[in-house]
Amino acid sequence: MAIRVYSVMVENRDEAMRAMAFVGADRPGCRYMAPKAVHRLIMLEGVLPRQANILKQEMLGKGGEAAVSRGVVDCSVPESRVLLMGTLRQYEAFLAKLDAQPFGLPALAGRIREALAGQEGYRPYSLDCRGRTLALGVRTYVMGILNVTPDSFSDGGRYCDPGPAVERACRLVADGADIIDLGGESTRPGHSPVAEAEELARVIPVLKRLVNEIGVPVSVDTTKSAVARQALEAGAHIINDQRALLSDPAMAGVAAEYGAPLILMHNQEGTHYQDLIGDIVEYFRESIRLAVQAGVARQKIIIDPGFGFGKKPEHNLEVLRRLKDLRCLGLPVLIGTSRKSTIGKVLDLPVDQRLEGTAATVAAGIVNGADFVRVHDVKEMARVARMTDAIVGRGTRL
Repeated sequence: MAIRVYSVMVENRDEAMRAMAFVGADRPGCRYMAPKAVHRLIMLEGVLPRQANILKQEMLGKGGEAAVSRGVVDCSVPESRVLLMGTLRQYEAFLAKLDAQPFGLPALAGRIREALAGQEGYRPYSLDCRGRTLALGVRTYVMGILNVTPDSFSDGGRYCDPGPAVERACRLVADGADIIDLGGESTRPGHSPVAEAEELARVIPVLKRLVNEIGVPVSVDTTKSAVARQALEAGAHIINDQRALLSDPAMAGVAAEYGAPLILMHNQEGTHYQDLIGDIVEYFRESIRLAVQAGVARQKIIIDPGFGFGKKPEHNLEVLRRLKDLRCLGLPVLIGTSRKSTIGKVLDLPVDQRLEGTAATVAAGIVNGADFVRVHDVKEMARVARMTDAIVGRGTRL
């Protein structure tokens, strides 16, 4: 019988362990070999030539590689990017050497360890949403959009009154929504800012009914800490901040005070990037720092790369393709692609004909690591999420 030959892809230690167990290797051997099977690339920016030369030398010495700018060897450039390439085992030896080096490299080693740990993915855990629990890492959660605004790009004006709004929320839950995201200020392009009093008048009457009439967590989509405080007082379970604390830093303290999970969305001014994912990661690191400093538990933070916010269509598509790169932060990821203009531009379709395009983005997002999908068409996207979860090995078991 001819020997069969085929490739095997592994993304983390657990997958490497399973592949080796399939071969028949014993468990201690699997644990020893797994770090050799997982290859990682880590990008560093703003590295001084003297640092870059040490990084390259030490990585090469451990059997890995490091790509640096041409001018690093003779220090003819002020700084360089460095692309580290190696297996987890090589990184272990490399980072141990960095711990004994000068020029700030021990601190850099700690940051590289954090990024490597994040790329392994977080272990499933229970997210306490102020009394309602979500088991993260087990399946994808569907967040149903409920806009109580007159000017939302998709359904503006349809659910401004509490009665229709609550009926809509109940329908979304029946269709499969795991969370209802309630918003009182449109964030569509060209929207007009809403005063705090007006936003509260829109949100609070609906919220008070929702927390008593539906059995799933309610998140409140707001950038104002005063609105968040009153929403939490009224029983909201999650705060969804589309400015990631940068519009109102007091938001973090409010979330911490009430023990509420906090969604942080990337939303920069303009569409210029030095490096798309690198810039997004640094944006999140600052927001996460502010949140943790204010007392928000890190395990209560969710990140949203902000599809359609401060990005051109090509940026939005790249974010979906590279969603796994956000794993370096070690946090759950939410995506909000539903009916967005990028879909309209790709398919040349109006907002009410973007169901299939939204389904494609939801499926791609889940395959690339999304834990939450924020959508208008809950019934259809809940089915897409369930099927995609089955493909990637989460959720439904046959």
